[in-house]
Amino acid sequence: MTDASEISRKPDSGKALLSRSDDRLSIFFIGAGSAFTKRYYQNNALVVKGDDHLLIDCGTRAPEALTRLGLSVTDIDTYLITHSHADHIGGLEEVMLLNRYMAGKKPTMIAPAAYRAYLWKRSLKGGAAHNERRDGRYLRFEDLWDAVDLEPVPGADRQLCETSVGSIRLAMFRTMHIPDSAPSWRSCAPSYGVVIDGRVLYTSDTRYDPEMLRFVEERYDIESVFHDCQLFTGGVHASLDELAGLPPALKAKTLLMHYGDAVDSAEAKAETLGFKGFARQWTPYLFG
Repeated sequence: MTDASEISRKPDSGKALLSRSDDRLSIFFIGAGSAFTKRYYQNNALVVKGDDHLLIDCGTRAPEALTRLGLSVTDIDTYLITHSHADHIGGLEEVMLLNRYMAGKKPTMIAPAAYRAYLWKRSLKGGAAHNERRDGRYLRFEDLWDAVDLEPVPGADRQLCETSVGSIRLAMFRTMHIPDSAPSWRSCAPSYGVVIDGRVLYTSDTRYDPEMLRFVEERYDIESVFHDCQLFTGGVHASLDELAGLPPALKAKTLLMHYGDAVDSAEAKAETLGFKGFARQWTPYLFG
């Protein structure tokens, strides 16, 4: 596994990362590590197809990772946010303030409307709203962001909803993440997985939830899976030992992400268990 500190600037860094000359879908992890990793950047992924792009989550260290890749948070047009832990939203204050006060523009956020309101009120408002007071009010979400609305899928469970960013098709659905005692996704705090172009499943953070995987595979022709994986069992993330119980065909197309610093010691085990391996940061995964 490659340490982020050992990676030099690549020829395809900078704004070249934000577009492709062909119509293949690219998923590029600016980081693939867990919340508290020190060897890797946090699990945030750049999705690119043609001239369209979006960043799935923007954690505390995402601006640093982007800088090392020759990018700024102001170069990213669209952010898809899956849940409110700092390794997924900790960089959003920088996104808002640099865009408003340096770039003079608004980025776009993809998230269900109810979650956008939750995210603003409980996480983003405190660091952004009180920077200005005009016409008797402080800043609001809409002063800092444009938003993409998602359409609910009729009759679907897990609050499944869909939208597109240019040529990139997206579906978001509820996952079972926090608290650890919640018996189902319905009693969890808002957290979402993503299906990209109807064929790539990106779970973001989730506990072990085979029902969720069945739900997605029944509706989409999934050819590749990027699944949350911690290296020990317990808490609010799926563990390698738990995921070992998945069907062999599913494991064979699954890359594991959101791992800890000891991932090197688990690579052989993951291979023996039948997984495709661990997702690597700063490596493009191409589809199509």
